[in-house]
Amino acid sequence: MTSMRDIKRRKGSIESTKQITKAMKLVSTVKLQKTKERAEEANPYFSCMYQTVKAMLARSAQIDHPYLMGRGGVSIPESADGRKNKTGIILITANRGLAGGYNANLVRMVTGDTGKKDEVLLYTIGTKGRDALEHFGYPVRHDASEMFDAPAYADAAEFCKHVLGDFTSGEIAGIDLVYTHFKNTVVQEPVRMRLLPVDCGQAEADDVTPMNYEPDEEEVIEKIIPLYLSSLIYGALMDAAASENAARMQAMEAATGNAEEMIEDLTLQFNRARQSSITQELTEIIAGAQESLE
Repeated sequence: MTSMRDIKRRKGSIESTKQITKAMKLVSTVKLQKTKERAEEANPYFSCMYQTVKAMLARSAQIDHPYLMGRGGVSIPESADGRKNKTGIILITANRGLAGGYNANLVRMVTGDTGKKDEVLLYTIGTKGRDALEHFGYPVRHDASEMFDAPAYADAAEFCKHVLGDFTSGEIAGIDLVYTHFKNTVVQEPVRMRLLPVDCGQAEADDVTPMNYEPDEEEVIEKIIPLYLSSLIYGALMDAAASENAARMQAMEAATGNAEEMIEDLTLQFNRARQSSITQELTEIIAGAQESLE
């Protein structure tokens, strides 16, 4: 049977852990309020940007451009050595753990949905995803983990230049974005979406109104697509920051509840051990008194 000293020591350790998890939950709750407001303010704009660009390109005439796919566009650019099967994955995870399955779900989405490791180039924001996938042998082309803690649009635009540079040079054939979409405080959904080439062939022919470009199609697309890509990356960062704090708040709340249950169980064990010790002492005293009377 476990001694009272061991039970008391373990109970004290769990109580210390409970104080830490409770404090982390409070911190995450405060951070969530700020990041949630920013995500909710940003989401309508970036959703509109995504739908507008898709609708604009769907209403365009036959355009031959490496940023586009379908309706005459070049679907897969080739590199100098003929490679055309690499996919660039922009992975947004957190710089810290203790957030439940937040980081692990995104890593599994990459490892589970991706083919061979040599067919992927990673562009990472967040040390947790970068370190995990490097451990699995995935190559990291560019890392900007410092962006996650204080995301800014200028940083997203600079990050976008690195990815677009590899796309236009043919180093990668497509660009996917993997991040966590913030639905509400309870639900955060891992998402993988294709950013480039843009699929502009989804509109029905009867519904297409021709789109006129000034000064010309190529110059307009060269300006719009980088803005479109930077906006979606920045919007994903806002979503990811809110999702991280929500996931950590839930994880710390669950950890605090588990600690309280364990403390209750240990308190019950301690009381039983104490009662058993008292009973044993009384038994020994009575037995000793009986022996002295005899």
